[in-house]
Amino acid sequence: MSRTRTALLAATALVAGATGTAVAVDPGGAGAAAVPCTVDYTIQNQWSTGFTAAVTVTNNSAAKSSWSLKWSYAGDQKVTSGWNARISQSGAAVTAANESYNGRLATGGSVSFGFQGSHSGSNAVPATFTLDGVTCNVDDGGSGGPTDPPDPGGPSGRVNNPYEGAKAYVNPEWSAKAAAEPGGNRVADQPTGVWLDRIAAINGAGGKMGLRAHLDEALRQKGSGELVVQLVIYNLPGRDCSALASNGELKADEIGRYKTEYIDPIKAILADPKYASLRIVTTVEIDSLPNLVTNTGSRPTAVPQCDVMKANGNYVKGVGYALNKLGDVPNVYNYVDAGHHGWIGWDDNFGPSAALFKEAASAEGATVNDVHGFITNTANYSALKEENFSIGDTVAGKSVRESKWVDWNRYTDELSFAQAFRNQLVSVGFPSGIGMLIDTSRNGWGGSARPAGPGPQSSVDAYVDGGRYDRRIHLGNWCNQAGAGLGERPRANPAAGIDAYVWMKPPGESDGSSKAIDNDEGKGFDRMCDPTYTGNPRNNNNMSGALPDAPVSGHWFSAQFRQLMQNAYPPLS
Repeated sequence: MSRTRTALLAATALVAGATGTAVAVDPGGAGAAAVPCTVDYTIQNQWSTGFTAAVTVTNNSAAKSSWSLKWSYAGDQKVTSGWNARISQSGAAVTAANESYNGRLATGGSVSFGFQGSHSGSNAVPATFTLDGVTCNVDDGGSGGPTDPPDPGGPSGRVNNPYEGAKAYVNPEWSAKAAAEPGGNRVADQPTGVWLDRIAAINGAGGKMGLRAHLDEALRQKGSGELVVQLVIYNLPGRDCSALASNGELKADEIGRYKTEYIDPIKAILADPKYASLRIVTTVEIDSLPNLVTNTGSRPTAVPQCDVMKANGNYVKGVGYALNKLGDVPNVYNYVDAGHHGWIGWDDNFGPSAALFKEAASAEGATVNDVHGFITNTANYSALKEENFSIGDTVAGKSVRESKWVDWNRYTDELSFAQAFRNQLVSVGFPSGIGMLIDTSRNGWGGSARPAGPGPQSSVDAYVDGGRYDRRIHLGNWCNQAGAGLGERPRANPAAGIDAYVWMKPPGESDGSSKAIDNDEGKGFDRMCDPTYTGNPRNNNNMSGALPDAPVSGHWFSAQFRQLMQNAYPPLS
């Protein structure tokens, strides 16, 4: 079932089927205005005992200050948890009412919410929905329009979650390096992202495999089953304006080269019918758009180069162009990079970032339907779930948010952030079925330094610092972090709203060099990769926490890989 489904129209009839989605079609008749409301109920993920669903309600009647949607199940489905609505159930009857922040529903306006449920038998879509007592998806006379079988693949033929029921591509080049390390064979068969971080990487540079070589190998690994190939699209003009270690080859004004020499050739290869049977996941331009929110203007974290990129619009144009062109390929699934909780989890970054992503997804011919989802924590270290403290805790009269570590952030870990940010993205206009990926390649934080329980309650700082898994000196530290470990192994459907945990950053590949090293890849020296660096406003002037003797970004860093294995959580067997 595709997320790029036909838009709900004012004149509609309900189509419900075993594909797990209720969608609306135009019956082609008069009296369109008589349909008071429409409901799009989508089963996003389903397994033997449970499922997740997304619901979008459109109000075609008078504006509402509050709302209540009701339906009944024909089977034994039970709602177990929900988000963006207060959901209750009595027997087969379910009621979803607005939260305090989304009660207003204008004429023609929509609201989305989601939930997780259980089932043991069939999981049919409910036949009837009522909004404040009025039946939706039919005209006022109660007669429905014609019902055609829904398209289970949608216009593009894409599946809802590309990771579900599929293996993922093991990069033989990374696998060989991992296996060559002592004990590395324990993880050498894990799937990792293939980084296309310069134009030369498309055809292969320095003896490395090019894109076609990877796709050909993916076909070999695929066999008769399904297989996901993970690509990182990473070559914007003026790339990573706030970090020199990951600067790229294209200058700030070279948007033309980005389009014609980088994105267009990638699209041409991905569109080759030879590769139509692969599920190709693209992570689109990490560390780009959030920089325009957090590192520009009068903020203390502002960087002049980020102001340049905001002014020339080439980050927005580049991301929009990539989404548009790559989204044209039916078996490509675009996931846009969404930073991490330690970057955009604060109130003044959270909403503006979602709005900026919507702007980029509407630029250069792209639409929100070219976005299959978003990815957080790419190449970063934020703990997946902090279990020893939560954002609502209070210690010695102070909220956890007042601790130096949390520093008024709304989120303590990546899972809670990703789930909340997904809801925010839907609220600004992205499809209700978008899924999230979380990069868990280096956020395990195991080993002897992993706390066994909460810290002491003598102060809020002692409580948080004593219990947090993430052992970085500061949340803003990002380069080759000392003490980090491999995180959760890649897998599909690990949590509500999350399509997969992935290792998009191949463990063992450096974030940047510890000192200046000449290279032909356009990568500079960033002091955040220097273990002697005392910091800047972006890490509140703390030590960098970086490992020593690191090579240029993307190059193999044996000492880091061995540390990641040593500190893996869950531990390696």
